[in-house]
Amino acid sequence: MDSLLDTFNGLPVHPLVVHSVVVLLPLVAVLAVLMVINSRFSRRFGPIVVALGFIAVGASLVAKESGEQLLRRVEASPNHIELGDRLPVLAGIYFLILLGFWLLDRGVPGNRRRPAFVMILGAVLVIASVLICLQVYAVGHSGAEGVWLQILSGTSQ
Repeated sequence: MDSLLDTFNGLPVHPLVVHSVVVLLPLVAVLAVLMVINSRFSRRFGPIVVALGFIAVGASLVAKESGEQLLRRVEASPNHIELGDRLPVLAGIYFLILLGFWLLDRGVPGNRRRPAFVMILGAVLVIASVLICLQVYAVGHSGAEGVWLQILSGTSQ
């Protein structure tokens, strides 16, 4: 019997799952930057952004595990494997920064300015948002390159 993360209806699970990561992590990053910029947005939509971040971490873990199942059937570039192995860890760290910012920020009354330590954590969150988007791009690009480069090089325009 095949693993749940190997195939679904005869198709590999990995390319199906990676699209959720490619959408969710950058979406969470954009929403996190909005949280830093606008405290009312943070208070109102912070729980949703944090929940999406948690789901994105889970999706990155499923993508990694399904990728390992797919490796039993096809080859992949060592670069893609290394980047893919690293993404769930980085997504988890990113989630912890996001969660920490939200927990601290929601404790600030609406009529007060954010304390310096919340502003600093917000700056760290913005930087981490850019970095996680770059990491998602690197993983996705290396995977797509491994699949499509050879196929497209044999076609003419």
